[in-house]
Amino acid sequence: MSDELHGWGPALEEIARRKAESFAMGGEGRLERQHRRGRLNARERLARLFDRDTFFEIGNLVGTVDDPPVPGDALVAGSGRINGRPALAGAEDVTVLGGSIGSGASDKRYRLCQLARQERVPLVMMLEGAGHRVTETAGGRRPGDLMGLAELSGIVPMVSLVLGASAGHGALTAPLCDFVAMTETASIFAAGPPLVRSATGEDVTKEELGGPAVAIDTGGVVHNLVADDGEAIDLARRYLSHFPLNAWEPAPWREGPDAGKRRVDLLGLIPPDPRHPYAMRPVLTEIVDDGELLDVQPDFGRSIVTALAHLGGRSVAMVANDPSVLAGTIDSDAADKAAHFLDVADAFGLPCVFLADNPGVLAGTAAEGQGILRHAARLFAVQHRLSVPKLHVTLRKAFGFGSSVMAMNPFDGQTITLAFPSITLGALPAGSEGSAVEDPEERARLAAEQARASVVAGARLSYDDVIDPRELRNALLAGLSLAEGRDSTPRQPRSMGILP
Repeated sequence: MSDELHGWGPALEEIARRKAESFAMGGEGRLERQHRRGRLNARERLARLFDRDTFFEIGNLVGTVDDPPVPGDALVAGSGRINGRPALAGAEDVTVLGGSIGSGASDKRYRLCQLARQERVPLVMMLEGAGHRVTETAGGRRPGDLMGLAELSGIVPMVSLVLGASAGHGALTAPLCDFVAMTETASIFAAGPPLVRSATGEDVTKEELGGPAVAIDTGGVVHNLVADDGEAIDLARRYLSHFPLNAWEPAPWREGPDAGKRRVDLLGLIPPDPRHPYAMRPVLTEIVDDGELLDVQPDFGRSIVTALAHLGGRSVAMVANDPSVLAGTIDSDAADKAAHFLDVADAFGLPCVFLADNPGVLAGTAAEGQGILRHAARLFAVQHRLSVPKLHVTLRKAFGFGSSVMAMNPFDGQTITLAFPSITLGALPAGSEGSAVEDPEERARLAAEQARASVVAGARLSYDDVIDPRELRNALLAGLSLAEGRDSTPRQPRSMGILP
């Protein structure tokens, strides 16, 4: 019988055997335990992330020559397509040595960063691991993956998904990415409960240390909470659909039946009296295409809403005060959240829409103790430096520094700046308890002046136009249309990445 493999048989068999060991991951028992926890394994996660039959694995043989073998060195990585576009991803494999990072996995992590920068495609990291492997004192042969992530920042979109307990070095991946989501049963921390107990004597659970209540609501390390692995991965795919592949490309467009002009029903959503609260999200939903919002970090800094959406088919970043929370007052968490969100939008060319309705930045001893001026100043600096189209609308009120951080300053690089009728402006609300004016007649005069603020500001061109609220969407579309001239200018990445 002739050799159909022409002498390649032994080599092919050896490679097939080693790859089979890698595909087996931690073995049937550990894989079944992962399923009992309601979680996908690393390969299943990547299969769901990438379009069907597009995944190509890199580093499959890493760990297979160890004795005993360490399949994939506890990291499955490769390339594929997400919504038809190329991307890279890595998934820590908790079924192999707890998903810990050995020298091979460290090299693979850096290789992903290198390829993402070289080929200019997004990177997604899925975390469920114990950090650096204690049995390996040396790292990989390449520069550290954290350096790779820092250098990649602002070059391509980066997403991190926390899908189980993530500790130490692996957990540091999350804050270096643009967007982070976690599942309800996941946790993230610098060091796990045993190390915390040893170092501080504090006896805590994973949930108390870095569960959603800490990572999302209090710390703000993670942006969004989802129910399970599938929902997290679907959110990553949806998030990336709002962004270009890299910083050289323009923001993406989306065709659809609701991409044209239309009046919006805002009169029943926004009460004209600035003292009456209302929820901002229904307003945004009414304005954007198809009523679709991707609410980013909704449970942190809740007095500001940060959301991705489409306007006239164009992907935009929206920053809006929410008068239903603290009357829209900007606290330190809200300022930090908005600053990071705008930083990401600017890096990848998304026009930024500001809807201002606030009584200023938060006052009081607690706010000052938290450094409210510094946090608000960061937001002001970020919005002032935006290189993308900037569209501002004053809905009802904007006081003091609260107006400036929401891009209200006249002639501050806005593509269009608008106001609703009867807006209220000033250093502080006239008649408020914090007003420095005590004389009733003077306060009444100031109140009357503020009631005419939109007319006066429009006459002085502080605003390009004072509009009927029902024309808001159409006016914003006009601003975006004007900004299309920027698309003819080739984009370049910023000299500095996105700060965590």
